[in-house]
Amino acid sequence: MIDTNLENLVSELKEVVNLFDGADSLNIKHRFTESEKKFVNTVTLSGKVFSYGNFIGSLSGEIEKKRLVKRYSKLSLYKALAKFYGKDLPWGALTGIRPTKLAYQQIEKDGDFTEFFIDTMKVSGEKTSLIKSVLNSQKGIYEKNDNNTDFFAFVPFCPSRCKYCSFISADIKSALKYVDEYVDTLVDEINYSAKFVKNLRSIYIGGGTPVALSDDKLSKVLDAIDKINTGVEYTVEAGRPDAITESNLKLLKEHKVTRICINPQTFNDKTLVRLGRNHTAKDVIDKYQLAKDMFDINMDLIAGLEGETFEDFMFSLDKAISLSPENITVHTLCIKRGSYLAESEDRLSGEEVNRMVEYAHQALNEAGYNPYYLYRQKYMAGNLENVGYAKPGKACVYNVDIMEEISSNVACGANAISKRVFGGGERIERVASPKDVLTYINKIETIKKEKSELFAD
Repeated sequence: MIDTNLENLVSELKEVVNLFDGADSLNIKHRFTESEKKFVNTVTLSGKVFSYGNFIGSLSGEIEKKRLVKRYSKLSLYKALAKFYGKDLPWGALTGIRPTKLAYQQIEKDGDFTEFFIDTMKVSGEKTSLIKSVLNSQKGIYEKNDNNTDFFAFVPFCPSRCKYCSFISADIKSALKYVDEYVDTLVDEINYSAKFVKNLRSIYIGGGTPVALSDDKLSKVLDAIDKINTGVEYTVEAGRPDAITESNLKLLKEHKVTRICINPQTFNDKTLVRLGRNHTAKDVIDKYQLAKDMFDINMDLIAGLEGETFEDFMFSLDKAISLSPENITVHTLCIKRGSYLAESEDRLSGEEVNRMVEYAHQALNEAGYNPYYLYRQKYMAGNLENVGYAKPGKACVYNVDIMEEISSNVACGANAISKRVFGGGERIERVASPKDVLTYINKIETIKKEKSELFAD
């Protein structure tokens, strides 16, 4: 329970509380007061009082004031909880999805972000160094330009549903009656949206598992995107090896796709069975060998999967490195509502997951991979992060643009979110399509109208 005199910040303060196991059972009282050029936050935790003052210089306006009130209120609550529990967290008081974006903002303001991260926001030196490495890898890719555009299409069908999944996706067999109409609607939206694309940076077909579509239906989507493609990076999330065939790989190559995702998540067969994935680790390797000379390949692994030990994760990571894909992304298991694992109690501790993530960072660096994008989510095991690693010159432009929010995104399909950036990402406007497939189909004319308004000059 949180008792605060800043009612508009209740949800923000709860995010800080959720960082500490057991803190949601505390009786928390927060009071914010303001005097000339000073904010004071007083936090009471089950009778123990903590008070923090922050001197504020000249503020540029009400927007900056609101931002700093939120920042220092959350920071004060974090510091009080850290002292109460005698525990510092790797990301300190940061609860946002994009710490790299905050780092860029601080660089623009002060020329550096290190002191702000470590001294003000209490981020560990290790995580601050990780951010430095990511920003260094993004040199030559990171580009603020309001005319830059990425293009995204979403195919919400999979061979089967994984137990950790909370995405809007469906078993293609059970959703068969909607597939034809969905594909036709998606193609219609892609054709309509082509006019909104300006300086095209990249194309990404995500899912779900796009290659779960039959070749003729997948070809319809690819034909529509051909009209947009100017020879840029072009990624398709092939994802599941049980949906990859020689035929659909050939089809992707014919349509000038440049990279695909083959995502084992783990190379342990027992875990794959538990997750509901209808394939083996050998299937992943076989399909990787089939595709590796045709495309750059992104490969995903998850740290903290149900029932896995540190040794299990180490085995999977070492196997991925031995295959030598261009990208390896290490996700920390995120337990969201709507996934089977949200109901499971068989989860690893934060310390165990952190050990996996640290091993991944060390092993991938030693193998010549550099961290190039990073993001965080709510409900992540160990309050950690997802990090994408790439070989030199093989970073995925789409991942950088989408995470740093520096490029507009024309997005098509159910649950797709189109974004338009203004002022290099200082302001972002969005249009979201319905998550449900049938609702998306029925509302396509409304979606097209909203997109026209979003991207109108």
